[in-house]
Parts: sequence; structure tokens; C-alpha cells
Amino acid sequence: MTAAFDILDLGLRPYREAWDVQKQHHERVVAGGKPALLLVEHPAVLTLGRKAREGENIIVTREYLAAQGIDVFEIERGGDVTYHGQGQLVAYAIFPVGRKIVDFLRLLEQATIQTLQTLGLPDARPNVGYAGVYVDGREVNGLLYDQKIASFGVAVKRHVALHGLALNVTTNLQHFELIVPCGLHQTQMTSVEREYELRGMNKTATMPEAKKAMIAAFEQVFAEYDWSIPEAVGLSRV
Repeated sequence: MTAAFDILDLGLRPYREAWDVQKQHHERVVAGGKPALLLVEHPAVLTLGRKAREGENIIVTREYLAAQGIDVFEIERGGDVTYHGQGQLVAYAIFPVGRKIVDFLRLLEQATIQTLQTLGLPDARPNVGYAGVYVDGREVNGLLYDQKIASFGVAVKRHVALHGLALNVTTNLQHFELIVPCGLHQTQMTSVEREYELRGMNKTATMPEAKKAMIAAFEQVFAEYDWSIPEAVGLSRV
């Protein structure tokens, strides 16, 4: 049985280069080509979604970021500011969506949760009212912090999605201290690697294992997906 979408592993790519690849596949899918799931890691970079106000949730100067070799991009996805870096599995689902935006986001959540369950984190879950996937909260100095392990940000143009999700596997979590992730307070970023360590699990987080689990999850979750594109061409975003 032929897969409904292509899977392309882009390896480690600078953000701008991968952004261009996304746009190329988006144009192809809009024109009726086969959908694609792009898997990639980026060198350290910050991206500002449409809800971000310039610098509001970046807590260091642009000069400091430049000195650290961390670029900043303003992009068309939803959401606020987020960080990408090595050890983070980014999945760009260039899939037809039409007007089924909320359903599409729920499927992305489901695929991410299933990925994490396969990796041994059964408490992975959505957080009502917030985009992304979380694991059970953790108390720090008497305060309970949500533990966010995957972030979401999607744009839908001409009924086809761009961008997608970012799952922290072995990510350098200290880099999240440069920002207020997605503009959320009382939230800590975590990773598969960190959860293994804090839970005393005798496991090693690896990118190949995470990619394998995510591909299997996408194939299962999107097995019955409606891949058609509405005839009327419009513009919607989330």
C-alpha cells in the first residue's frame, strides 16, 4: 500500500534553508502534489509567530543573541516566540487542511502524544486552552509548574499547512531561558532526556528512536485522513 504522504529527513538544516524547503513543498502540494512530512533539526534559532510582539518575550538583547550565533526570524505561523535547536525534533506537516484547522491540530497532538508514549512517557497529554503537549506538572520551590515537552505553531495558506511541531528530545533546555516560551509563565520546558533522568528510567533518548516513533505515529494517526483540497482557494491561518 502506497503511503499517503512522503517522509523527508532533512537532517540538520539552518532555519532559513528549511523554511525555503517548506515553501517549495507547500507550492507543490497546493498544486495537487503528494503531501510531505519534513523532519529536521535546526541550529539554535528563535522564531516569532504572529502573536509575538517585538522582543516582548525575548529576555536578552539582540546583540547578545547575535554574539551567541542565534538568529531571530519573524514567520507566518501562529503563536508567540519559540526556540529551535539541535536535539529537538521538528516536524513540518505539509498537509491539506482546508477548513478543518482544529481537527488538524488535534491530530498533530495525537501523533505527538503517541510518539511520547512509544518513547516511554505515558503521561503525555494536551493542556486544555494551550497549544502543545505536556507531561505531568512538577513542583519547584513550592510552586507547581506545567512541563511542556512539545510546541505547536501552524499556518494554513491556500488550504495547505506550513510549519508544525517541535518535540524536545535531547534539547539544550538552558536556551529556553532566553525567552518566555510561547509567552507562558508558570511553565517549564522539558525534554525526553530530562524526563528519563528525573524519573530514574534506565533509558537513553536518541533522535533516531524519536524519528522512528514519530513516523509510525503519523502514519497511524493520519491513516484515515481526508487528503482532498477544497476547490475554492482562500487563505486561513492558525
